[in-house]
Amino acid sequence: MKPARLLRPPRGRWRLPAALALAATTLLAAGCSLNRPLARQAEAVVAASRPAAVECDRADRCAIDSPYRALAERAREASTADASRHYATILERGEDALLLRVHLIRAARRSIDLQTFIWADDDAGWLLLDELITAARRGVRVRVIADQLFSIDSVESLARIARVHANFELRLYNPAFGDAVTPPIEFAAGVLCCFTRFNQRMHNKLLLVDGETGLAGGRNIENRYFDWDSRFNYRDRDVVVTGPGAGAEMQASFDAFWNDPLAVPLTRFNDVNRRIVADGPGDHAAPAAPPGLDAGRIEALRRRALDPAYIAAHFADGAVPVARVRYFSDLPGKGRGKAGNAHAADLGARIAELLEGARREVVFETPYLVLSSRARRIFRGLHQRAQPVAVTVSTNSLAATDAFYVYALSYKYKKRYLRRYGFRIHEFKPFPADAPVFIANHGQLAGGPDQGRYQRYGQAPLTQGGVRLGLHAKSLVIDGATTLIGSHNFDPRSDHYNTESGFIIEDAEVAARVRAAVLRNTDPGNAWTIAPRKRPAWLDRINGPIDDLSTALPIFDLWPFRYSSSFELDPGCAPLSPDDPRFHDCYTDVGDFPEVALPLKTIYTRIVTAFGAGLAGIL
Repeated sequence: MKPARLLRPPRGRWRLPAALALAATTLLAAGCSLNRPLARQAEAVVAASRPAAVECDRADRCAIDSPYRALAERAREASTADASRHYATILERGEDALLLRVHLIRAARRSIDLQTFIWADDDAGWLLLDELITAARRGVRVRVIADQLFSIDSVESLARIARVHANFELRLYNPAFGDAVTPPIEFAAGVLCCFTRFNQRMHNKLLLVDGETGLAGGRNIENRYFDWDSRFNYRDRDVVVTGPGAGAEMQASFDAFWNDPLAVPLTRFNDVNRRIVADGPGDHAAPAAPPGLDAGRIEALRRRALDPAYIAAHFADGAVPVARVRYFSDLPGKGRGKAGNAHAADLGARIAELLEGARREVVFETPYLVLSSRARRIFRGLHQRAQPVAVTVSTNSLAATDAFYVYALSYKYKKRYLRRYGFRIHEFKPFPADAPVFIANHGQLAGGPDQGRYQRYGQAPLTQGGVRLGLHAKSLVIDGATTLIGSHNFDPRSDHYNTESGFIIEDAEVAARVRAAVLRNTDPGNAWTIAPRKRPAWLDRINGPIDDLSTALPIFDLWPFRYSSSFELDPGCAPLSPDDPRFHDCYTDVGDFPEVALPLKTIYTRIVTAFGAGLAGIL
């Protein structure tokens, strides 16, 4: 999730109006409740105009052949009443993750259930929407739950979706007011009037096909999660799991959200209903493609997605057979008083249990290194053991992050992370050394019509131009045996506010693959090492207590001489631990915020560091 989004309306295009408080009061007074007569009119229009006929009369609903169906059958045959068998496929590359989503949708025979936090109106968003509508028209039941604040911010598109087909239904989670699309003034009013409810979002990501093959992880539906953005892309991680046990858990989780009052049908929103009534019956066309749609790129991906041999060779044949895999999910209503807390936080509690059971090593990756109080307590305990648990952290640098507010709080507590918890922190570079290979191997810089579209070009405020990368993966590997891949950021927001989901897999091969992928992101060419600065001992004795006092202050943390810095490995040197006495002989201090060229960005970061500690729980 992008925590900073909760401090601004979707897409970030607004300025605070002077009459903000008055607007909030006006909205509250108006009630913003459902216009029931309008809703009845809209429902009548939908009933009259929404087609129900299907385009395929075959029992399999004209689904394409898929090697994942064969895996599902093998998993069922190998499962018993006491133990389910599964297959897991790790998805590291963005376009792979989009391609496999398209393939699984085309392979669906009965049902498709999808949850997402963000659904953008771009190429990837349109492609997946078009595929889902096509599946509904051939007879597959399609259900979608998207978080209301950050998904499909077009009333026209939502009105068309509401009546595109009887087999397709979209619900929006936890709407702010009576409208499906929240304009800037209402967003600001929601922050002022109803902050607790407004701040609780559905962060789950899930695609479940036929109740047996599910894809979950960190990716939302937007170009930048699939290596399709021309300015900024995420390095993220998903996993596809097929098998009866996890399939049943995924289905139960989705159904719990679908049936909860917080998941609101489109015909319960005033702005959508006004558009439906104004348009009248007879129009059931799908939403229009976004301007500038790259049709060639989409068709090239579809061709590969429809090729069973390609899917087998690149994905299914490498699936890992696993016996122990569970899908964990918080339930809707998390954080809402006693009733919500009584049945929520399932995933967070399980993560805490796993961490407390660590014996040798924890390797984890998070885009936002701001720990919850529970996580701080656990990591302190792991470090204080007679044999401390080694903890390696892969996270974003200021140059790579999408949320500098959150990075500023991480920056504030780096000394605590290094000394009190024994973390070995690596901060991801915006232009990692392996990025050209990472993309070229999967069709985007390897020639062809897309080559020019993905060449590097200017991106302020960095010191060099190019297609910037940032980490978005949320993964945890414990003792080389247990792996978590999901949406949980290991931070206060994930613990207390957002609903989260993910797979916990007990398998050494899966753990080895994910561990290697995380450690690859910490390679010296891909990340800076965070380590103590080299200072004379006498100066450190003076600076240390002052730095500690400043960091402990909830506000006015203004001490400029921080304990640690970012370090770059020198040419010809082998990587070393910051604990190695030769470390400073082989690493160069490149400063607090390497590759950040805009002075104001560093100033803003230090201001949040100095005055923003109280915001850690919501950022």
